[in-house]
Formats: sequence, C-alpha cells, structure tokens
Amino acid sequence: MPKKPFHVGVLTLFPNLFPGPLGISIFQRARDQGLWTLQTFNIRDHAPQKLKGRMDAPPFGGGKGMILRADAIAPAIDAATKKIPNAPLICLTPAGKPLTQARIQKLAQGNGVILLCSRYEGLDERIIEARNAEEISIGDFLLSGGETAALALIEAALRILPGVMGSEESGTAETFHNNLLQHPHYTKPALWENRAAPEILLSGHHARVKEWREAQALRRTRLRRPDLAEKHDKSAKTMLEKPRRSTEKDA
Repeated sequence: MPKKPFHVGVLTLFPNLFPGPLGISIFQRARDQGLWTLQTFNIRDHAPQKLKGRMDAPPFGGGKGMILRADAIAPAIDAATKKIPNAPLICLTPAGKPLTQARIQKLAQGNGVILLCSRYEGLDERIIEARNAEEISIGDFLLSGGETAALALIEAALRILPGVMGSEESGTAETFHNNLLQHPHYTKPALWENRAAPEILLSGHHARVKEWREAQALRRTRLRRPDLAEKHDKSAKTMLEKPRRSTEKDA
C-alpha cells in the first residue's frame, strides 16, 4: 500500500517565497508524483477585517521593533490545522530548540507539518501557548523571518521520504547518521593539482574502503564536532553493554 503524501502547510506574510528552491529538481518531481503537498496560508488573508491589514503592534512595556499580533495569526493557524489535521505546529524562531536530524526523521514519519514563520521582532507569546506550537531554531544566528528556516526544515524532511531521493541509502549514510559527520569524498581525476585521491578508494577493496570511511567519519567528527562525537561514543557504549538475549533456558 503506497504511503500517503507528506503534507506541508506554511503560515507566512510572504507566500510568494514558496516553494522557492523546492520548486525545482528532485523536490518538484516528488511533488508532481504526489509524494508531498504544499499549501501556503497568507496570514493577512485570514486575519480579522477589523485589523485592516495591520498584523503587528508595538511591544507592551516598550522596546524596539514590532510584534506580530496573536489575534492576527490565530485564524491562519486554525485554517491550516483544519486542512492538515494531526500535523504538529512548529514556529520557526531563534528562541526555539535546535533542529536536529533526529527531529527531522520523526517529523518525516508523520502525516505532515504546519510551519509558522515569525517576522519582525517576534510574535506574541500567547499564540505559542494557546495553539501549543513547538518552537524550533535552525541555528544561533538571526534572520529577518522564519521563511528561510521553514524551507530548510521542509527540504530536510522531504529528502528522507521514501521515493524522493534516487537511492535508498542516500537518506541514511550521511552526515548526522549515528551522530557522525560524513566522511570526505573524492572523484575524478585521481590526481588534481598534485593532490592525489586516497589510494584505498581506488583499490576496489570494498571492505577496506568501508573501514576507511568509518574511521574518517569518526576522526572528522572528533575534530569538528566533539559534541556529536560524545553522543556517538555514548550510543556505541550503550549498544556494547546491552545484554544479549539468550536463546537457551537458564540452567
């Protein structure tokens, strides 16, 4: 039985930013094949008429910038949750928890996702609480809005959906799989600017190539991301300490 499509809903003040880069190449083909769907919800179109298109207001207590109003955003959220039921609501904001591959994998296993793109100085905290939104950040840096972050999250989820990538191995043997960065890559020519590709990769010895790649992945992770290496080591230690299930009855 074919898997149901992965439904993506985006709440934004700038719907023309979507699908953006997801409207070309493998992602557009996957969309044409019905592997995923995209619906944008223009927050302005769903906001109450009394606001007269004014989606933001100065922050209570004073301070810089403008804040997206809860009463302006709520109708768009409610419309999206009706169209895509049982999908988690995620707000893209630098105040959120860091996005991880593990979270992406869990999202990709579900029915879809609804993404709320913050703008200006932020949004009224009450909308997060009232609609039970999960706050996610794609890194410790600032953007003008959540749309770029939303595109990144969508792409990360789409590329591990069955049938989207060309190879079933593509979604697993990559960076962050098993808390490791990916090993370095080399291709033709074998010698370039007096720099030779590692001989092991030209040997045709698949077992040795596999060992080399695993060693390089671990080395690279220890040098560049010791935090990931620590997670990898803990996971490996847990697996080693896991008691084996005996197939024989106790004597």
